[in-house]
Amino acid sequence: MPKYVIEREVPGVDTLKGRDRQAAALKSVRALRDIGPEIQWVHSYISENRTHCVYVADNEELIHEHGKKSEFPVTKIYQVEYVLEPSTAED
Repeated sequence: MPKYVIEREVPGVDTLKGRDRQAAALKSVRALRDIGPEIQWVHSYISENRTHCVYVADNEELIHEHGKKSEFPVTKIYQVEYVLEPSTAED
């Protein structure tokens, strides 16, 4: 499955604590369960009023569907061409 980085503008997401963080993650997971195994959430990076989420999915339409079901808006989607990391220098 292709890998994607999704940028979302979510005002106040960086201020969530404890149960609010858990509730946000649960909302996302429930939307994923509704859609099916064709989309998977890997993890997210949180910064000021934004998330950058890594997903694997069959296509971008599934990411948009997840954004609607979870009520976490999709600002931009980037398909990952390859992963560059320190071990790349060793090849």
